[in-house]
Amino acid sequence: MKRLCIHTITTKPWSTEDCIRRYAEAGAGGITFWRYNLDGRDPAAVGKQAKDAGLDIVSLCRGGFFPAKTAASRQEAIDDNRRCIEQAHKLGAPLIVLVCGAVPGQSLEESRKQITDGLAAVLPDAEAAGVKLGIEPLHPMYADDRSAVNTMRQANDICDALGSPAQVGIAADVYHIWWDPELQHQIQFTAANDRLFAFHICDWKTPTTDLLNDRGLMGEGCIPIRQISDWVDATGFTGHREVEIFSNRYWSMDQGEWLGMIKDSYNELYGCV
Repeated sequence: MKRLCIHTITTKPWSTEDCIRRYAEAGAGGITFWRYNLDGRDPAAVGKQAKDAGLDIVSLCRGGFFPAKTAASRQEAIDDNRRCIEQAHKLGAPLIVLVCGAVPGQSLEESRKQITDGLAAVLPDAEAAGVKLGIEPLHPMYADDRSAVNTMRQANDICDALGSPAQVGIAADVYHIWWDPELQHQIQFTAANDRLFAFHICDWKTPTTDLLNDRGLMGEGCIPIRQISDWVDATGFTGHREVEIFSNRYWSMDQGEWLGMIKDSYNELYGCV
């Protein structure tokens, strides 16, 4: 259970304080905050609340969205990512998860170049703050406007293009990468190069009624989560298993009951007692 981390977006209706208190009471070991949790709040104070409750702050979501058709818009994205790095530093989050972005009508190659350039621009800020940047490959269904990085191989290529800095790696989410025939090899390669920064779990429902907000609870879909998790652990990865679920269905129910379902599903998946 200490490896269980829950993203605050998973219980979106709850306040920041509710998430901290209820995750700790459930026995979770970690919490990943989304940036909306910091609106109108002192990030350092939020971080202290989480640590005082006994939770590890695993990461901050999300940075990224670097590509744009104009230089001014690309600079705005760079500036926003610098603010995100500052927030993460104050919060005490060692990692920022990046949804890298894409532009409809712009080639994926150009968007990936702009992502690489954007990362290069903010890398000195991340290094100075001691905050890592985790590229999260998104499922190809999001390649039009959410991310031009859709496989772990593409994310590794960007790390290579940047010169393999220690501050840049990959956040692997089973929802986005479970289908990839190279997945086991890419997990091994990523870990061997010290780039496996985070591991997210949820499930893919069939049928999926909403491409963004209909993720499944672990065990109710078709993703071989335990197999992928075993591949990750076989590399020596001992980090948190992060539950990140966007679901209109689950957000509409009692969130205490929903949290209990998450805990039960996690325990069943990993044989916790």
